[in-house]
Formats: sequence, structure tokens, C-alpha cells
Amino acid sequence: VQLVESGGGLVQAGGSLRLSCVASGSIFSMNTMGWYRQAPGKQRELVATITRSSSGSTTDYADSVKGRFTISGDNAKNTVYLQMNSLKPDDTAVYYCYAKRFVQRMQVDYWGQGTQVTISS
Repeated sequence: VQLVESGGGLVQAGGSLRLSCVASGSIFSMNTMGWYRQAPGKQRELVATITRSSSGSTTDYADSVKGRFTISGDNAKNTVYLQMNSLKPDDTAVYYCYAKRFVQRMQVDYWGQGTQVTISS
């Protein structure tokens, strides 16, 4: 499975961007998909995840993006989105798409190549 991100760019503070992550295979096979980000000189951090469960799906967000970012998935398009609103300069980072599934009880992780998001003040 390959993950390809798009949608990054340069926007002013207060603006919006929507990131897309297209998987080469079916995202339905993934247990969790999400977005991480890494700013210069900082560790990679979780931004948002969406996890399949018996009752549907659950989402989780970093405290710093709650209320501003929304993660969603489209199984038919094998795509996961990250809608980012009210962007701040602190959101500047390379954003990576992430996916996880279990194969014979072993966790397998997948990462995209990253897309740059730059927020100007």
C-alpha cells in the first residue's frame, strides 16, 4: 500500500487548507488512518486519526487542533482528508499521512512522503 498526500501549500493565518491522502489499496483494510506532522527541529506528532470500530469509526485529535481540524474518509475513493481551518503559524509543518493495519496479528505501518504546510502571520 502506498500513501500519497496532496493539498499542502502556503496560506495566511486564519485561512484553510484541505489535505488529501490517497491509498493505492483499499483503506477499508486499514484499522487506523491519520495525519502526523513534523515542524523543523521538533518531533513528529499526531494530528488526527480515524479508527474503524464495530460501531463505525472514531476520531481523535491533538488538543492543539481540536475544533479547527476535521479528519474524514471516503472508502469509495480510498482517500482520507484533513480539513484544516483557522490555521495558525504554529501549524506550519510537513504533514504525513499514516495508516495502520494488522496482518496475522502483526501491526504494519504505512507512511506517505509528506506535504508541506506553511502558514504566514
